Amino acid sequence: MSDSIVSLIGVEKSFGKNKVVKNMNVEIKEGEFLTLLGPSGCGKTTTLRMIAGFEEVSSGTIKVQGESVADKEPYERDVNTVFQNYALFPHMTVFDNIAYGLKIRKRPKTEIIKRVNEMLDLVQLKGYEKRKPDALSGGQKQRVAIARALINNPKVLLLDEPLGALDLKLRKQMQIELKRLQKKLGITFIYVTHDQEEALTMSDRIAVMNDGVIEQLAVPREIYDRPLTRFVAGFIGESNIFDGKVKGVRDGIIDVETSAGTMEVKGNGFEVGEDIHISVRPENINVSDDSVKGFNLKGKIKDYIYMGTFVKTSVDLKDNTEIKYSRFEKDENFKEGDSVNIYWNPERAVAIKVKR
Repeated sequence: MSDSIVSLIGVEKSFGKNKVVKNMNVEIKEGEFLTLLGPSGCGKTTTLRMIAGFEEVSSGTIKVQGESVADKEPYERDVNTVFQNYALFPHMTVFDNIAYGLKIRKRPKTEIIKRVNEMLDLVQLKGYEKRKPDALSGGQKQRVAIARALINNPKVLLLDEPLGALDLKLRKQMQIELKRLQKKLGITFIYVTHDQEEALTMSDRIAVMNDGVIEQLAVPREIYDRPLTRFVAGFIGESNIFDGKVKGVRDGIIDVETSAGTMEVKGNGFEVGEDIHISVRPENINVSDDSVKGFNLKGKIKDYIYMGTFVKTSVDLKDNTEIKYSRFEKDENFKEGDSVNIYWNPERAVAIKVKR
């Protein structure tokens, strides 16, 4: 890929007998905001640290701007890292923290002053030059850390859960600010998080990792609407997942039998008798008094949960599977304890191959 700025080719990392990153192949585009998303221990931070040069690759190749970085020290790689704990120098002022990289490179004083002032404007911290980190809020500290990382004009900025220490309101504000900053500068951001809402909000593409492997790499809408694996379906957002067997295939519609009942889903490439996973988002679930052709999913409404902008409803099916469906308003036609039939538009569910 000619516009790739970072390439991982067959990259693996082991700690003793424990292989934490397995045969990773990724092309990251110049100017892209790519997020490595996954649960703790999936290998995402280790991957970031290998790109930065803080961890050695066990096998495979990492290239930055088409050149292998295997023999380069972290400071030679034209990438900078922003950490969750900010890693600011507590004895230095905001100005000196931001200027540190230029001072190390022995840049002229006039250039340092000019560049630091540009960074202060960029991260909206003008007037905070003389403060020390302990006089700053969490969000302000994070901005200083970002300014310090950006001042050397890196080609790639690596961000390791940079908003993890912030409260929810500030975290959401910083998500918007970071995305705007990335668009304005046109720098490639490689971002690590376990927060799937954060990944969906900020990313151009998301690499969903599990057990050292990328299970799916795609744009946020595709990750959410068309998960490729059961893990991705369950990890991204909320989903109702059924495990079943293909009973029939006709005109792109798959008839599926599960312990909860029978259902339909649109899909291709499945054969009768094959095991299958079905994923249906809560917002795509419908309920009815009457039975619906192609579906035999009966249950009882368990409860209504008011979530502010919508109401989440739980339904217990005959095999004790709990189904979630959501609406912007409470469905007044039904009440707790009522028997209902569950169905959906077959095009709004996802047929997923069972991994072998």
